[in-house]
Amino acid sequence: RPSPEEALQWRDSLEKLLQHPYGLASFRSFLRSEFSEENAEFWVACEDYKKTKSPEKMVEKAKKIYEEFIQTEAPKEVNIDHFTKAVTMKNLVEPSPSSFDMAQKRIFALMEKDSLPRYVRSELYQELIK
Repeated sequence: RPSPEEALQWRDSLEKLLQHPYGLASFRSFLRSEFSEENAEFWVACEDYKKTKSPEKMVEKAKKIYEEFIQTEAPKEVNIDHFTKAVTMKNLVEPSPSSFDMAQKRIFALMEKDSLPRYVRSELYQELIK
C-alpha cells in the first residue's frame, strides 16, 4: 500500500499512478466501477507488448491486442478516432515495438483528461491519501 504522500503524487501524474502496482490496481478497480477498465487494460497490454523481444511473440501479441481492443466490435474496444485506428492497422502489417504507440498515447490522454480527475474525487482515492 502506498504512503499518503505517494498517493498524493498520483493526482498530478497518471504515469506515476500507472507505474505503481497498487496505484494501477486501485485505478483499474475504479475504472471497473465506471465500466471503462478497457482503457487501463489496453495501456497495460501495450506496455507488455513493447517489452516483447521475439518477432514471433510480437506478431502473436499484436494480433491479440488488435482483436481484443482495436477492431470494430472488439470485446473491449477502446475509443480511438478513425485516423488513429487506420495508422495502428497499417503499423500492424509489420509489427514493431512502436506499433501501438499512437493509440496508446490517445488512450493515455483520455484517461488523464477524463478518468484521472474522477478517480481523484472518488472515495477509493480519498481513502488512500488519509
